[in-house]
Amino acid sequence: MTNGIFYTRLAALEKEHEELLQQPNRIAGIGNGVFERYQNPVLTASHTPLNWRYDMDEETNPFLMERFGINAVFNAGAMKWNGKYIMVARVEGSDRKSFFAIAESDNGIDNFRFRDYPLYIPETTAPDTNIYDMRLVQHEDGWIYGIFCTERRDPSAPLSDQSAAIAQCGIVRTKDLVQWERLPDLKTNSPQQRNVVIHPEFIQGKYGFYTRPQDSFIEAGNGGGIGFGLSNTMERAEVLHEVIIDPKKYHTVYEMKNGIGPAPIKTHKGWLHMAHGVRNTAAGLRYVLYLFMTALDDVANVIYKPAGYFLAPEGAECIGDVSNVVFCNGWIADDDGTVFIYYASSDSRMHVATSSIERLVDYVMNTPQDGFRSAASVATITKLIDKNMDESLIKVDKK
Repeated sequence: MTNGIFYTRLAALEKEHEELLQQPNRIAGIGNGVFERYQNPVLTASHTPLNWRYDMDEETNPFLMERFGINAVFNAGAMKWNGKYIMVARVEGSDRKSFFAIAESDNGIDNFRFRDYPLYIPETTAPDTNIYDMRLVQHEDGWIYGIFCTERRDPSAPLSDQSAAIAQCGIVRTKDLVQWERLPDLKTNSPQQRNVVIHPEFIQGKYGFYTRPQDSFIEAGNGGGIGFGLSNTMERAEVLHEVIIDPKKYHTVYEMKNGIGPAPIKTHKGWLHMAHGVRNTAAGLRYVLYLFMTALDDVANVIYKPAGYFLAPEGAECIGDVSNVVFCNGWIADDDGTVFIYYASSDSRMHVATSSIERLVDYVMNTPQDGFRSAASVATITKLIDKNMDESLIKVDKK
């Protein structure tokens, strides 16, 4: 016998969910000329399918209660696949465990829908406690690689400390985004590894890894910044020597730690990289995104790096599970030169910003680099003012 609650709630839930999925997304404001933000997040916990969260059987769930809570959807890898814009999102349950799920859209801006099931990622002989933040890389060897963080409890920690963890780089590969083969975790000489991605092309016949060596689970310590190294194979990937290509530096947006985002985009001027930088504030850690470029013939050589951040949290983006954070591990360079930048805000939701290869290259090559002193910043602004004043005088003379 029905109590009337089940079907009333079901109809309301389905209506609300479909309205959310079909919500159009529009550019928000005039922007800064480098990229456009959009009004709405592209993925949230509420975008996940209802049948992931609710038992749809009236007999076993007469009040249509949520049985599996979803806390957040964030930190998604991205790629174009069979004409669709794909995100492999980090979905975090209310139990704090993360897993991966694919959402896809026809236009890359809105109407993202999750596939029927989350991804099944095989475990190694040392089971993962938590997996997250996958970078998707379509490599020239023919495989699509998923490079992600695998977290396990630190076995040397005392029982009194149930937060101590060891993070390493997990690796899977696929040919169809359906069946995923698990490979052994990346081996390096660093105690911990997070924010790792592979270069999409061979380098001297080897696989290139951008790394972020860490001394502990939270602190980069003497890790120093974004590293780079080579491995002979992916089947048992091992980087014996890491060099720091983008170091941490005092009183910058990346003074505490920094890490690579998605795989770099190849342009006619160099390899375009997205990274995140972290600094400490009175309100806690602040995560922002920044760009740099490495040479086409030497991917470990940074040739351009604008000062400061490229994108920082604004407005509602500042609020969430871990506030004042933006993070990006997925972008798509389309055939027409459009770049879709998929970034998460405050470990809670996914957004999109759009730009172009032409604009991003212009930004990276022509935006002044950091002088690392207040006086240098004033000198940069003064130079710009002088130039604009000269241009104004020329225009007046012409009139």
